[in-house]
Amino acid sequence: MPIDPQALQTYPFPEVRSVYTARDAILYALSVGFGSDPCDAADLRFVYEKHPDFAAVPSMAVVLGSPGIWIRDPRTGIDWRRALHGEERLRLFRPLPPEGEVIGRTRITAIVDKGAGRGALVTSEREITDAASGALLATVASTVFCRGDGGFGAGFGNLPAPHRLPERPPDRVLRLDTFPQQALLYRLNGDDNPLHADPAVAREAGFSRPILHGRATFGMLTRGIMRSCCGGDPVALSRVEGRFSAPLCPGEAIRLELWEDGGEISFRARAERDGRVVMDNGLAVIGGGWKGTGRTC
Repeated sequence: MPIDPQALQTYPFPEVRSVYTARDAILYALSVGFGSDPCDAADLRFVYEKHPDFAAVPSMAVVLGSPGIWIRDPRTGIDWRRALHGEERLRLFRPLPPEGEVIGRTRITAIVDKGAGRGALVTSEREITDAASGALLATVASTVFCRGDGGFGAGFGNLPAPHRLPERPPDRVLRLDTFPQQALLYRLNGDDNPLHADPAVAREAGFSRPILHGRATFGMLTRGIMRSCCGGDPVALSRVEGRFSAPLCPGEAIRLELWEDGGEISFRARAERDGRVVMDNGLAVIGGGWKGTGRTC
C-alpha cells in the first residue's frame, strides 16, 4: 500500500505517558557517551544519582513520550525497512527534570514527495508536557527520509530551510568517540528498530552492519556542544537541530566542527576516518529558551 498523504495527515497517534526514573536518565546519558571517563567530574552529574547537582541530559527529551516506531504500522504505507532518520529539531522550554512523568502528543506536520525513485520526507512533531503541571517542556520534530516511497503525488506542509553554516573555518573542533556496542545500549531507551541490532536486517536495508541510531549521534553532539560551549550546563541550551546526511557505525569517531556567533552555535559532524558528513546544517542556541511560549520547532 503506497503512502496516502491525506490518511497519513490524520494518523491516529496515541497520547503517550512516560514515567522515567533517575536510572533511566543515567542509562540515556551513558548511551550517548557520558561517563566514558569515570573520573571526569563534568560528566558525573549525569551518571551518578547521588551527585548534588544530578541532572538529566537535555537531549533525553527526544526519547520521552515517543509513539515508538510508528512507521512500521502498515496503515502508514511507508516501507519502514528503507526509511532513514533525516532531521531532528529539539526546542527546550523548561529544564528537563531528572525524573518524573511526561505526556507526549504527536502529529504529522509535513509530507513532501520527492518523486518516483527519489523517496519522500515525512515530518512529525511531538509536544512533551509535564504530567503534573501541564507545562510544556519541549517539542521534538523529526523528519523521516522514506527512500522507497516517492511518486504518490502532492503532499502538504513545508519543511524549514536548513541552517546555513558560516563560510569560515570552524572556531573549534572536537573529537567524540562512539563505542562498538553503543547501538545495543542506546536501543534500551525505547528505540528497538532491528536496523540497529540485527545484522541481517541491516544488510536487507543496504548496510554492511547495524548502524548507530540518528538520535544517538544527536545526543553525542549535544554532549560535545554542552562541554565546549556551555561549560557542561544542561540548562544553557534551548535549541538543537540538524540534518542527518550519512549513517555512522558504532565504534567510529566523530569530528565535531563548531562555529560560535554569540548565542548561536553552528555545527557540522564528520566521520573522522573518511571525512564524510554525518550531520550537517546544525544549529544550537544558548540561552533564551525558558521564556519561550511557542509550540513548534
